[in-house]
This record gives sequence, structure tokens and C-alpha cells, in this order.
Amino acid sequence: MIRSRTTALATLAVAALALTACSAGSLGSSDSGGGGDAVTLNFLVDNGEQTVKTAEQLGKDFTAKNPGITVKVETRPAGSEGDNIVKTRLSTGDMTDVFMYNSGSLFQAIAPQKNLVPMGDQPWGAGLDDNFKSTVTAGGQIYGAPYGGFMGGAILYNKPVYARLGLQVPKTWAEFMANNAKIKAAGIAPVIQTYGETWTSQLFVLGDFHNVAAAEPDFADKYTKNQAKYGTSPAARKGFEHLQQVHDLGYENKDFASAKLPDGLKLLAQGKGAHYPILSAVVSDLAATYPNSTKDVGLFAIPGDDAAKNGLTVWAPAGVYIPTSTTGAKLDAAKKFLGFIASKEGCDSQAKAGAVTGPFAVKDCKLPADVPQVVQDMQPYIDKDGSSSLALEFLSPVKGPSLEQITVEVGSGIRKAAAGASLYDEDVKKQALQLGLAGW
Repeated sequence: MIRSRTTALATLAVAALALTACSAGSLGSSDSGGGGDAVTLNFLVDNGEQTVKTAEQLGKDFTAKNPGITVKVETRPAGSEGDNIVKTRLSTGDMTDVFMYNSGSLFQAIAPQKNLVPMGDQPWGAGLDDNFKSTVTAGGQIYGAPYGGFMGGAILYNKPVYARLGLQVPKTWAEFMANNAKIKAAGIAPVIQTYGETWTSQLFVLGDFHNVAAAEPDFADKYTKNQAKYGTSPAARKGFEHLQQVHDLGYENKDFASAKLPDGLKLLAQGKGAHYPILSAVVSDLAATYPNSTKDVGLFAIPGDDAAKNGLTVWAPAGVYIPTSTTGAKLDAAKKFLGFIASKEGCDSQAKAGAVTGPFAVKDCKLPADVPQVVQDMQPYIDKDGSSSLALEFLSPVKGPSLEQITVEVGSGIRKAAAGASLYDEDVKKQALQLGLAGW
């Protein structure tokens, strides 16, 4: 798996407590809070630099529109320590008035129907992207507003290399491999791999899930029930087979075993490597280190077998939630705050806070004109029905901690694809048993 969202973004250097007493009172009916007493909302987010900057900008812009409501940002650690804090504070009724946390399977793990206030009666729910909406829904009720944008598991590519060699963006794996052959013949590394940071080795597997879901629409459900496996599903196994094929044909950069993310971005930006299977969020690192490359590096979805079903695997944004411990005037104010976050004004506020690294999960929101080409290339996949699918981790709680080691072995020629897929099935079994899932 690609770690938890907060940990992954901290690794990429992009984008991861005590309560202060606040005045209570009732809000008026106007946007400004009317004639009621002033209300302060405590907003808990992870302590990633960009996360905090975004939260503070949202609070500032929301208060400008609602002068009777102040948003105070509090922070927690990222990763497992932060997860434990969130779960403890929810269980003890000591959570802040609103808080940011993961969507998907980790959202389900905090017992939303017990611990969170449903937002199904709020009109902004209809304006959410369907992929995101499904990741913050439990028992048929929506619980969260989107924080940040989508992240794609895709292939970043050097556009000048493509133009020079007369290549077209591939929609099938066969087309992709044909491009790789021409790129290698031109003396350029076709596929950049950076196994010196093992998490980066997983994208040919995890980013391929749109293709798995297209071939086997019920795979996620069966996988959770131990009725489908990577080792026995032809569609799921292909991610491992692609890793092996790229290595066997010598399409990797020579230093793939030791190279790290900054090395991979350098090869890509300088056109010494043509393709980099990676999370789209690294575009923030790319922009910071090689600002002139943001127009030269594009994105396309990891190709499958059927061009008609070509599409992008996406990681949904985190959500902002209201705990059931928030009541009265604070609850009214918190609902307004989530409505603001899930609006065009909220998207604009988040864009002001820093580089936009993925399309927004609010249908009315448009990307700023100056976003990197990688982000622009993601938007059509989000806009077109059926052209994007959630990563498996948003659809199933079954994950294995050793995938990144296994994909390094397969991508390095140490282990064959079939063996790697079967080994990962054993890896996930341990966690499924720990979770007490039925069928395991």
C-alpha cells in the first residue's frame, strides 16, 4: 500500500492538543452570524506545513464571509500517532468542533455513524464528485466535505521527448511498450524507477486498479471477502507482470536500484528519462526544484488492455467532519464551515493557500489557469464519467504492509510476477485476520 495519506504526503514533502475554551451562543440566520454571540470553531488538522497553511486560509476566508464565526486551527501529528489521537478524542467526546481526517477505509474505521454528524441534509452534498462522495459515506449518509484535491496514480511523462520522437499518449499497454522501444532506441531511459525509496515502486500495481475494476467490477468486494486474489485474478496480477516486463526488457534507468525520488524527478525534468510511474502529488516537488518543467511534464493514466476503458486510478482527498460532541451554536457554525469548504469559494480559498496538485472534488470548482500541466491532464479523467476509479484502499480495508518490498523485488528481477502476486496475497491475509474480516 502507499502508506496513509498523511504519511505519503509528508514523504513527498508536499502534501500530515488541548482544547481552548470557546464562547457559546446562538447564531443569527445571516452569513455574518446575525445578532447572536460570537462563536469560535476549533479545527484540528495534521501538522504538515501545507495542511496548516490551507486550514488557516480557509478559516480566514470563511470568517471574512461570516464575521460572527472565528476558526482556530489546532494541529496533531501525522501518521499512526495522529490516527490514535483522532480515535481517542472521538471515543472520549473530546474532539474539536471540526476536524480533518482521511476518507475511504480509514474513515470507516472511526465509526462515522456513531461518532460523526451526518451531512445528508446539506445542499452542498449534491455538488460533490461521486468518487469522493463514496469515500465519506456510511449507511447512505454523507459525512464529510473535501479537503484538498484528487491525487492520481499515473505515469508522468516528458512532453518534449514525446514531441521529438513523434509519439502519441498511449491508451493501451501495448502502445505504451511500443513507445518505450522507440525511446530506448533514442538513448533515453524509457521508464524511471527509484527503488532507493521503496514506496515509489508500487505504482504499476496500485495505479493499475482502474484497469482491474474495468475488467472485474466486483473485485474490491470479493477481495475484501477473500473471494478474489492478486495471485489468481488475471486482471489484478497484470500490475506485477508489467513491473517484470519493464525490467526484463531493460527499460529502467541504470541506477533504478539506488535512485530516489529527487533523482527520478531530475531525470524526468531534464528529459533523460521519459516516463515515471508515480503519484501526481510529486508535481509540487517538481515545481519547486525545476519550475520550468511544469509545462514540459504531463500525465496519462496507466494503460490497460482496452483503449475504450482507459482511465485514471485516483486517491480521494481527505475529509472535514463534525463530531457528535459538537452541538448548539457551534454545530450550526460547523455546518456553515463545511458548506463553505465544499463550495467554489472554498476551492478558491484552498488554491490561494498554495500549489494546487490535483482536481477539486467539488463539481463547480475550476482549476486555476496557472496549475502545472500534470494537474491539467488529470482534470479530463475526473470530468468524464467512467474515466476514473478510486484506488483499492478506498474500497477495501485489506492492505498489506510489505507490498513496496515485493514490488521492488519483482521490478528488480529478483522475484517473478506470479510469485510476487501470491506473496502479496499472503501479506494481506495477516492484516485481514487482525481486522477480523469475514471469510478469512
